[in-house]
Amino acid sequence: MTTTTTRTEAAYRHCELITRAQAANFAYGIRLLPAPKRRALSAIYAAARRVDDIGDGTLPPDEKLDALARTRAALHRLPEDSGGDPVLAALGDAATRMPIPLTAFDELIDGCVADVTGHRYDTFDDLLWYCRCVAGSIGRLSLGVFGTGQPDRAALLADALGVALQLTNILRDLVEDRVGARVYLPAEDLDRFGCTLRLDGAGFADPPERLVELVRFQAARAERWYDVGLQLLPMLDRRSAACTAAMAGIYRRLLTRIAADPLAVTRSRVSLPGWEKAWVAARALVGRDA
Repeated sequence: MTTTTTRTEAAYRHCELITRAQAANFAYGIRLLPAPKRRALSAIYAAARRVDDIGDGTLPPDEKLDALARTRAALHRLPEDSGGDPVLAALGDAATRMPIPLTAFDELIDGCVADVTGHRYDTFDDLLWYCRCVAGSIGRLSLGVFGTGQPDRAALLADALGVALQLTNILRDLVEDRVGARVYLPAEDLDRFGCTLRLDGAGFADPPERLVELVRFQAARAERWYDVGLQLLPMLDRRSAACTAAMAGIYRRLLTRIAADPLAVTRSRVSLPGWEKAWVAARALVGRDA
């Protein structure tokens, strides 16, 4: 084994360690893939995580924007130059072996810039842009790993599934995001249900019945995006479909819980226990709905 091969293998192992340690939900799907695809998707996750960590970190906004710009430039140099960075080395190697659209990272960074600058969303179309940046981009990157015989149609469906996942994230993290001065729900929807999402102690000052209506409205919207996005599964090979179904199944079960008890998102972070995530992944592997 050459020195270059050894370094590349080490770079992939580094990305897989990051994925196992930090991808609380996605790791259950990624582990269903054969080794080459698992390693490539771990590299994508590790790179995306780096972008997210910059946006969610404690640096002042101007330093975050500078770090994001430097990360964007480093990604643009791939696959030729990783600068000795293990995450970039693994990602660059994966991009030489699979049709991974590295330019999608530009959209992910654009969405992160919107977070840093405190962007608010007036309409759902505005929010849709953000969802496609931060989650649809990951769907399209993942599709480059999975492969499909219908790339154009599959890319649209991968994008839709990413929107569904991000809408679920937004509902799950409603209070946490508001504490961080982030509001993702469209202003038109807040006005429609008479909500402000103004914090009052540990929760919102809005009347509970209005919050219930608002959250259920958003959950129903997310469900419709799942219905569209999951049409991607028949276009993928068995293991790639299982990976996608496991990831989506975990998030969709979260959404079901939120819709059943909308005020749960105001009390604590809604999550699934590890055994239930594993159960969803196992059902996905044998081709059964979660």
